[in-house]
Amino acid sequence: MQGSAQTSTNAAVADPTNAAVLKEYRFTDFASSTYTRDDGRTLKIRAARFADASGAFGAYTFYLQPEMNREEIGDQGSSLGPRVLFYRGYVLVDAQFSQESPMSASELRELAGVLPRPRGSLANLPGFIDFMPHRGYVANTQKYVMGPAALATMSPPISADLVDFGASSEVTLGRYNTESGEATLMLISYPTNQMAADHLRRIDPSQSPKAGVAKIACTNAFCYKRTGPFLAIAAGPASNSDVKSLLGMVNYEATVTWNENTYFDKSNNIGALLVNIIILCFILGAMAIVAGVAFGGFRILMKRWFPDKIFDRPEQMEFISLHLTEVVEVVVEESGQGGPEGIRQTPQNPG
Repeated sequence: MQGSAQTSTNAAVADPTNAAVLKEYRFTDFASSTYTRDDGRTLKIRAARFADASGAFGAYTFYLQPEMNREEIGDQGSSLGPRVLFYRGYVLVDAQFSQESPMSASELRELAGVLPRPRGSLANLPGFIDFMPHRGYVANTQKYVMGPAALATMSPPISADLVDFGASSEVTLGRYNTESGEATLMLISYPTNQMAADHLRRIDPSQSPKAGVAKIACTNAFCYKRTGPFLAIAAGPASNSDVKSLLGMVNYEATVTWNENTYFDKSNNIGALLVNIIILCFILGAMAIVAGVAFGGFRILMKRWFPDKIFDRPEQMEFISLHLTEVVEVVVEESGQGGPEGIRQTPQNPG
């Protein structure tokens, strides 16, 4: 049985404390409802929708806690006691059970299966997050950040001013275990290599703006390097050698992805279109032949069964005649030189 329901397009209604963070993830609307079973158990569901899958994924990582357990629900899911957090497509769902039961996860899987999914490039996650290393990664610590409000809550190695989100940059962070301690790895993605090089000079003005081989450098607070359009920064109580080893695992490799629909399906393939045109021409030609044979056969049968009554009746065969019976007599007289001397026309009336 459904209890109270609430909907809103205001991020402050969805999360009064982190409304600015939700807006950075391109929050669009929110809905919540409480369901009560016959035995008194309740389930409270809060669902937030975002402009694309990246926004829902980012919000999921923002609320994800390291102590949560991984769950196979939606695109990604986690649980902690009676609370289950997951996202599917561009929808983030936070479910709270009054009492945990073996049916809890299966019920939410069924719910995830009916949630809408975005189409085209809106369903793509940010590709640069895959460049984060896997070795030594602390589970549930990777965050995807799209703005300064979210970054400020995560104790990053550098500030949002140096990241410069106004340059269409994106950030992912994660914690890693090393032999000398835990380190935080921050990966910043810029639209171009040149923009990454320019922002590296903001961090360290001594860096050359020219593109070159990735080189790891360190300050008193952190170590960093640029690889392609990425800036990788690592900091923490770990030793510089371990931090450099962690940065060494981040290497950009250019890949080609299709974010725009190429329309190379059966209904939009030019080859299939030409084949269909040829088939249509054959069909129309065959129809014309059949129609011509049918009409001609019908005329022949009618003339045989009803001669001069339906087709070719005498009154329909009359035509206007001028009765011109001019006979042109051409007399060619040749001169002594063999050329024509004259032409004479003599009209006659044979009647």
